[in-house]
Amino acid sequence: MFSCCVSVPEDWGEPDAFYAIRPECRDDVPASRFKPTPGKTLSARRWHSSFSEEGHLDIARVLRRIQRGGVHPTIKGVVWEFLLGCYDPKSTFDERTQLRQNRRSEYERLKSQCKEMENTVGSGKMITTPVISEDGQPIENPSSNGANLGEEQLPDNKTDNVTQDKEVIQWKLTLHQIGLDVVRTDRALQYYETPENQARLWDILAVYSWIDKEIGYCQGMSDLCSPIIIVIENEADAFWCFQHLMRRVRENFKSTSSTIGVRSQLTLLSSILKTIDPKLHEHIENLDGGEFLFAFRMLMVLFRREFSFVDSLYLWELIWSMEYNPHLFSIYESDDSAKNNQDGPGNEDLMQFGKFERENVKSGQKNQEATLSIFLVASVLESKNKRLLQEAKGLDDVVKILNDITGSLNAKKACDEALKLHIKYLNMAKAA
Repeated sequence: MFSCCVSVPEDWGEPDAFYAIRPECRDDVPASRFKPTPGKTLSARRWHSSFSEEGHLDIARVLRRIQRGGVHPTIKGVVWEFLLGCYDPKSTFDERTQLRQNRRSEYERLKSQCKEMENTVGSGKMITTPVISEDGQPIENPSSNGANLGEEQLPDNKTDNVTQDKEVIQWKLTLHQIGLDVVRTDRALQYYETPENQARLWDILAVYSWIDKEIGYCQGMSDLCSPIIIVIENEADAFWCFQHLMRRVRENFKSTSSTIGVRSQLTLLSSILKTIDPKLHEHIENLDGGEFLFAFRMLMVLFRREFSFVDSLYLWELIWSMEYNPHLFSIYESDDSAKNNQDGPGNEDLMQFGKFERENVKSGQKNQEATLSIFLVASVLESKNKRLLQEAKGLDDVVKILNDITGSLNAKKACDEALKLHIKYLNMAKAA
């Protein structure tokens, strides 16, 4: 039976119990504010009852509940798969089971392909030191997390062939960087005390960096992937969920020698703030902050640093539910260009769209870069308006004031304020 319809006991305990913090780290991480609430949070029971007998999901009902109180920890994984467009809510249990099996087979094929090029993939270990030089020559005795790969030796029958391929060389050059980032990712969680769990994260990022050759691996991806492998137990399912998340944010990771990928979002943030609060915008510009680089981290890793682990998961599902478009699955399965060619919903129920996307549809807004995350940053700036205007004498002051929000933001209130700013911006832009 498809996992979304398997009954699990209700548990309204502390969410931190599902994502245990190492005792020695408890004083160093922000306190969690999110508490699953009966009647507001999407529970396992309500989730299961939202499917028809054939498996069609009442997505409007699900979105309403998530937007009120998030998702219960026991079902986050299966719910996230729908929010990120991995599955069509109009599909049946059988159709999703077949698609899941196909994707698992495809992931195993990709992982095997990577293992042929680097034997550490799928071994339960990972690489933290370079295994190859820039000219494609193997480096002897590279160290790994928990093992010395030099003792095992790189497979002689692979090295001479694969190191001549520039794409393989480039991929191998990133493997140790992935490992170094994995070691630093969510270190406070007990989950990563187990080397095998670190290796799962490394495997997924290594495979992804191979299939997305244009982007490869970039710092920050481990912060986006880590929560996914924790809430989705099956590695292949977690990989495809991460791949769908990257479909949403990969433009942020595109960089050249002259620009960074997230710059277009930072430019849009500047434009939005100039429209809704020209005085604050002018002040930031006068401080030489017109490029808004101080917001870089928030947008790249979706506020992972500003919230506790539990609250960042809550924030993400709020954002994804509010941005939800019922055409997401078909867009990803066909062609991204279709995203910009969608007609209006016609007679379709607007309630199948998330609150944020619904306003875009009603206003005819088709700028896909204008994400809720950008309005979330704008709402944070607005909330610190007085301090920024009075105390910020330079960019260092701006950064310090924004750093003070860590652990103090309420995810639900922040999203609600972002939605209000979004509507205000749409109205002002329409009137201009």
